[in-house]
Amino acid sequence: MGEQVDMAIIQLNGEKQSFILGKKDFKTGSRGYHAQGKIMAGGKNYQINILCVEIGSKPKEKEK
Repeated sequence: MGEQVDMAIIQLNGEKQSFILGKKDFKTGSRGYHAQGKIMAGGKNYQINILCVEIGSKPKEKEK
């Protein structure tokens, strides 16, 4: 069996396109996934930016 690929499917003006999600550690400390790309829909080009942030993944601040 091959590895599982995390994907998001965007539908815009009836056009569908898949985007592969890569794991990401955000500067804030949160974890999640990210993808970016372009899609042609309705005769126009669009830039796509996908963020999937795991709720509660940011480390708690230590009390002083």
